[in-house]
Amino acid sequence: MKKVAIVHHGCAKNLIDTELISGKLLEKGYEITLDAYDPDCDYIIINTCSFIFDAEEESVRSIFDFIDTGKKVIVAGCLPQKHKKHLKKLIPEAYGFIGTSDIDKIANLLDMDKEFYYVTETPHCVYPENTERAQITVGASSYIKIAEGCNYSCGYCVIPKLRGKFTSRPIENIVAEAKNLADKGVNEIVLIAQDTSSYGIDLYNKPSLDKLLYELDKIQNLSWIRILYTYPTNFTKGLIKAYKEIDRVVKYVDIPLQHSHPEILKAMRRPVINGEDFVKKLRDEIDGLAVRTTLITGYPTENEEHFEHLYNFVKNVKFDRLGAFEFSKEKNTYAYNLKPQVPKKVKQKRKEEILKLQKEISNELNSKMIGKKIPSIIETIQSDGLAIARTYKDAPDVDGLIYIETNKPLTPGDIYDVEVTNFSDYDLYGKI
Repeated sequence: MKKVAIVHHGCAKNLIDTELISGKLLEKGYEITLDAYDPDCDYIIINTCSFIFDAEEESVRSIFDFIDTGKKVIVAGCLPQKHKKHLKKLIPEAYGFIGTSDIDKIANLLDMDKEFYYVTETPHCVYPENTERAQITVGASSYIKIAEGCNYSCGYCVIPKLRGKFTSRPIENIVAEAKNLADKGVNEIVLIAQDTSSYGIDLYNKPSLDKLLYELDKIQNLSWIRILYTYPTNFTKGLIKAYKEIDRVVKYVDIPLQHSHPEILKAMRRPVINGEDFVKKLRDEIDGLAVRTTLITGYPTENEEHFEHLYNFVKNVKFDRLGAFEFSKEKNTYAYNLKPQVPKKVKQKRKEEILKLQKEISNELNSKMIGKKIPSIIETIQSDGLAIARTYKDAPDVDGLIYIETNKPLTPGDIYDVEVTNFSDYDLYGKI
């Protein structure tokens, strides 16, 4: 039996791809290890990220590090899909290359035991429904990918070129996967896609995330359903209604707005909406809603007036959670040649100003939590008895934590009402 090491880079959507690769290999009888330095492994598969330059650089470093081990290195996912045969010329030492829409073929390619290059020129990612994921991370929560690809053409984003057109999974398949995870002890499922609010538009002729949520709500041994990466255009009345009516749906909206100024949104090829009014509407409709967003600073053509508008937007809205990123100039995107480009120092300074403001907002919001009880899911129990958890306002990996002192025996995955006793910039402290 041949042993294969798996190395993962990138987002939660990429993590599921890595788990699907592992599942496909296990089906074919391969042994899987997460230790790429295991002397007994024959191959190292590196599932790469190529969303922005920094992620790409990390993936490339990893490839060269593992090539130096002398093992057969296979480069998978976004990096070969983005650069195609240019990457093969750059890294001739790699044993194989496989693109984003070809990962289901990887086991058969390894069976051939010879060097290969398999990157479809125009990708169309379709979820391999007959493959069971071999989960790398097992805990209280688990991600479920509900769609592949994207039909939008945002000016800064390469995802449509890496993943192809938006392709939803059937409701019954998603529900079956969620039920399987719940039966294994998962208490929170996190729905992800490049654009979750457009779910079902290709299968059912209209956005159908609300319909999916009502079906998932029938899984009795599931506690929380969290949704990430919603897009404002298809955040329908039906979806708002589902948030309000379904107790299992966590009152947490993640909606990457990217900017506030109409001119920059237009330059980004994003929907030109009044973000402040949009968030207010959601908060007015859904009690206790936590709102997360991500913003880009220094997008080409952004001037001081545009940035001041963005700064005041953040100041007024007081997002519960926020991430800010400097614009990353990516080839084959509309924004790559858009002028004027904003200098690196200016992009960085603007990002730091937004993050400094958000730290102040976060402290203000956290201070108001003292003495209140907030539903929290237990992640781990430390040896000293301290429990590490996430509130309903915090998604895995990207948001804060709540540290809990208690004499009661707690179980990872269970949800408790935790009384908040103290706070820091982004985390809470509490007791049960």
